[in-house]
Amino acid sequence: MPSYEFRCRSCGDTFEVNRPMAQASDPAVCPDGHDDTVKLLTTFATPGRAAAPAVSAPAPAAGGCCGGGCCA
Repeated sequence: MPSYEFRCRSCGDTFEVNRPMAQASDPAVCPDGHDDTVKLLTTFATPGRAAAPAVSAPAPAAGGCCGGGCCA
């Protein structure tokens, strides 16, 4: 179940609420009982491998050939 982060405007406390995505925009009550809260924008990151370095193409042969064949 997704976790959503909220901040209480009354006391400044930040807290998380676990709820279904269908209820993501529903208001939340602060653990201290305040109802003036705002949902925070959270970022999401997944661990993984870094992208492999790009492999450069071999340098073209000198001599003025175009498209891989010699011009006649």
